[in-house]
Amino acid sequence: MSGSAELPSNWGRWGERDERGTLNLITPEVRARAVAEARSGRTVSIARPVPTSPLVAGPTAPLGADSIGAMQAALFTGSSPVGTAELIVMLTHHPELTHFDSLVHQVVDGKVYPGVALEDAGGPGGYRHGSTAVFGQGVVTRGVLVDLAADGPLPEGHGVTGAELEEACARAGVEVRAGDALVVRGGWDYAACLDRRVPGMTLDAVLWMHRHDVAVYAGDIGDARPPVEPGVFAPLHRVGLARLGMPLIDVADPTGLAAACAEEGRATFLFVAAPPRLGAASGVPVNPLAIF
Repeated sequence: MSGSAELPSNWGRWGERDERGTLNLITPEVRARAVAEARSGRTVSIARPVPTSPLVAGPTAPLGADSIGAMQAALFTGSSPVGTAELIVMLTHHPELTHFDSLVHQVVDGKVYPGVALEDAGGPGGYRHGSTAVFGQGVVTRGVLVDLAADGPLPEGHGVTGAELEEACARAGVEVRAGDALVVRGGWDYAACLDRRVPGMTLDAVLWMHRHDVAVYAGDIGDARPPVEPGVFAPLHRVGLARLGMPLIDVADPTGLAAACAEEGRATFLFVAAPPRLGAASGVPVNPLAIF
């Protein structure tokens, strides 16, 4: 990425070994104000339904009761099973899976946020720094829907600018505040369009998020593919996540959220994301919720 020395950075803003990044912006006061957004009790998922397929080949296919463990053996013993169980194998950064990117997911010049050498952060056996462990207490804050697809999906290959985010907020009558979770709807199903030029965020849009101190980004679009700016590759991931320390929720589905916001007459809500307490990983499945 050209001109990397001029890119914005939060390295050192919260200390040289910080692991929370922009989650530090979600203070107890921010969280308490966010809870007040839950007034009607309506709940909407912002996750994409997860497709499943059986393991019919490979090293895990022969796994039976004995190899899975005593619990499964007890369930399946005899001709009348008393329960069901399964072994789930998933790729946490799969394009069909809504997931949280942790801060160790992106490496800049051999370092991860906030300047920790990758070899000091961990490796294939698990990460000691910047891992999914930071999500263990969940993320609770105010959510703001930025609907860029109110008049239809964004054009193929379109690069979203900060001005477009600002205009969408103005149309919704909302101002993004420090510590907010930004949920963006571009009107695309990312997983179904892997062979197309999916629209996404430009560096200008990421700079806008930085100026507004956005704590978390979630959307059905991420980085434009292929890059729409010369010399800038994946600014949402390479700048937002790696340099600003802003956790990303990839492959979200805000379709139902947009409908709920229209019916509720507002674009703000209580945002709750509580993934499994899986540490030492670079990503984890998550089902973010909007509560009105």
